[in-house]
Amino acid sequence: MDRPTLYIANKNYSSWSFRPWMALTGAGVDFEEVLIPFDYPGGNPDIKAISPTGRVPLLKHGVLKIWESLAIIEYVAELYPDAGLLPRDRAGRALARSVSMEMLSSFRALRSACPMNIRRPKGRIALPDGVDADIGRIETIWHDLLQQSGGPFLFGAFSGADGMFAPVVNRFDIYDLVSRNDTLAYMETMKAHPAWRKWEEAARAEPWIVPEDEV
Repeated sequence: MDRPTLYIANKNYSSWSFRPWMALTGAGVDFEEVLIPFDYPGGNPDIKAISPTGRVPLLKHGVLKIWESLAIIEYVAELYPDAGLLPRDRAGRALARSVSMEMLSSFRALRSACPMNIRRPKGRIALPDGVDADIGRIETIWHDLLQQSGGPFLFGAFSGADGMFAPVVNRFDIYDLVSRNDTLAYMETMKAHPAWRKWEEAARAEPWIVPEDEV
């Protein structure tokens, strides 16, 4: 089978890139990584040259191109059904898709006020309306899934759903947004994962600074 190539952007800031990278790496999928850094304000033409949307992440497999983080995870789950990117039971897969899609389409207040930033020193900021509601909903999702699965990850073993929520773990951590014990325990589990540590190490070594994401 041809080795897929995952195109990503800056590891310090790119939450959309972090999701499929964390999912695929955490599941042990072999892929080639190509990083194309942001080039503000006009965008990097190298990204536009490979991506039909002009954005990353993008997965290239042979002549096929797949964009959007959840679509990438779903495609690779079909390529490697034993990798554990989706739960094995049908009900679990449906629930994983539901919460992953909610993560993809929701929580705009949190994402806007608290951009992902691996290097940011931990500290609180003033939160606009809507952020507390987003935090509460995410904590409820995590609590319910962890109670049902027994943990330590959302569906027991690491899965693509954990990858989808990885940027939120960073946001909750660096902006000091949460205090529930089960939330903090899940966050520590994620941050201790070898894939997370590999991404974090690379992010901290990057030279690029994006002022828009330095809150």
